[in-house]
Amino acid sequence: MRKLFFTFLLIISLPLLAKAQYVMEQDSSILINNMYIQMEVTASVNALYNAEHEKAEKNFRWLRYRFPHHPLPYFLFGLNEWWKIMPEPHNTSRDDIMLAYMDTSLFYAEKLFEKDPENTEAAFFLSAIHGFKGRLYAERGSWTKGAFAAKNSLKYLELSKGQKDLSPEFLFGDGLYNYYREWIPENYGILKPVLRLFDPGDKELGVQQLTTVSRMAFYTRTEAQYFLMRILAVEEGEIQKGHQLSEYLHQTFPKNAYFHRFYARLLYSTGRLENAKEECLEIIANIDSAMAGYGATSGRYAGFFLGQIYERKKEYDEAKHYYQRAIEFSESIGEEEAGYYLYSLYHLGVLAERDGDTQLAKEYFKKAKKKAKRGETVHNNAKDKLKEL
Repeated sequence: MRKLFFTFLLIISLPLLAKAQYVMEQDSSILINNMYIQMEVTASVNALYNAEHEKAEKNFRWLRYRFPHHPLPYFLFGLNEWWKIMPEPHNTSRDDIMLAYMDTSLFYAEKLFEKDPENTEAAFFLSAIHGFKGRLYAERGSWTKGAFAAKNSLKYLELSKGQKDLSPEFLFGDGLYNYYREWIPENYGILKPVLRLFDPGDKELGVQQLTTVSRMAFYTRTEAQYFLMRILAVEEGEIQKGHQLSEYLHQTFPKNAYFHRFYARLLYSTGRLENAKEECLEIIANIDSAMAGYGATSGRYAGFFLGQIYERKKEYDEAKHYYQRAIEFSESIGEEEAGYYLYSLYHLGVLAERDGDTQLAKEYFKKAKKKAKRGETVHNNAKDKLKEL
């Protein structure tokens, strides 16, 4: 349910970031329209995506000095905090900081809106701020707060309807809307009645629009590439295309733990096992050296993939080691119903059975069966193994 609500909020949040930044670029009274300013903003955002958060914050402080009463710098500070949260979403230590920046941005956006209720720039920021707050509340299971934030975001979104522009920055929002407006009811029938209130979308057009943005946009290129990577690799099953984007994002932002593990995941999914092994070992090394952004979420991916790779190579001691690490990472963040955890338990049982340790094998199979939901493949496999033993 959390993922469902999160996906729904995508429609009403990130598109507004693109629109707000586009308006900002066009209005020289808000952001001086020269190449130097654009380069400063681009460098800051690139630093944000590359997990160089202190570098990004330094440049955002410069923007705050120049525009102390505008929502933009505080919004960017909040966005920077969001990307600190993204790689390890179970870590709630940055939540209050992100919300404080967004609330400060909200204060100045409301001032702009009170001064001029037809100020579309203010409406764009208000929608984006409420949208991002809603995404965080949804991630934390605060459904009531998330629902109110979504409602507020939609209220200000209404003020932007009818805005047409060929800019790829604007096209980013259109692409997300077109795709997810159709994808959500196809996959979650429970939301069909709600989505009837929205204009129809077009998934194919949405992908085309996001592709254009990923190649041509100035501000929103990376966000478009991020969503396009997920859409192609996960929703549409075009893993090879998703892999190409993931490779580009990892190479461009090598310190971003989220992009790194997604790249490793697609290497594994496309059968590039030696490359996947190399990347997963690097992920584990980054975790062990406490590199920023790398933690248990990345570790449970990398540990399981390494276990699978070493098991296929018949290097069983290494396989056991990394399956065990995947289990430890999963347990440390409460992810004990996810496939990486359950299949790590199951495969440790298989390896214990291979070694002739029937008692240990039974313990692993019992635990996998207990943790998995009834009817899941891993539950049934563990149940069959216990019968055999």
